[in-house]
Amino acid sequence: MKALIIGATGATGRDLVNILLQDPDYTEIISFVRRSGGITHHKLTEHVIDFRSLEDVSAYIHGDVWFSCFGTTSKAAGSKNEQWRIDYEIPLKFAHIAKRNAVSRTVLLSSFGASSDSGAIYLRIKGQLEEQIASLSFDQYIIFRPGILFRKKSDRTIERLTVGLLSFLNALGLFKKYQALPTTVLAQRMARAPKILADGVHVIELDEILGF
Repeated sequence: MKALIIGATGATGRDLVNILLQDPDYTEIISFVRRSGGITHHKLTEHVIDFRSLEDVSAYIHGDVWFSCFGTTSKAAGSKNEQWRIDYEIPLKFAHIAKRNAVSRTVLLSSFGASSDSGAIYLRIKGQLEEQIASLSFDQYIIFRPGILFRKKSDRTIERLTVGLLSFLNALGLFKKYQALPTTVLAQRMARAPKILADGVHVIELDEILGF
């Protein structure tokens, strides 16, 4: 299969690229990035692009499956408007081009609690994106809704403390549905999903990801 990926320089995206490169079922990987991920491999083609001008690279958006690992916060983005552009407008524009170019499968990294009716802007954006991509009717559409993600060698103190606390509570049998998920595990499941699931829409919640 030929795989396309956006969000390849984030924690999950980097893990996903490495897993796809090691998987013999994926013969070619095309990543679209703002800056180089620094990975060199004979199966990988990297396009450093301006995501405001996706139509300029539409000729390269051809393949069997596309993966979206885009995700940010209003703090990281700098504003709610920029968060909307990154988390909603860019993946949706890519989805439209992929559909137009006959890419038949979509794997979307969303979030636990995503809903277009949510009072939390992040979850509302994710829910609206899920719905809009669904309206494009890809042959296969797989949505992953993880909770807190655990990155290897995380430099974020709050993230490390949160993961540590959740791990402690989980060991006591508490808050199981909120347990932290390593990005490597999530990426493995994302790579596997389009190979084993039937056509149609699949929403993979956190507890299903862990047992997938």
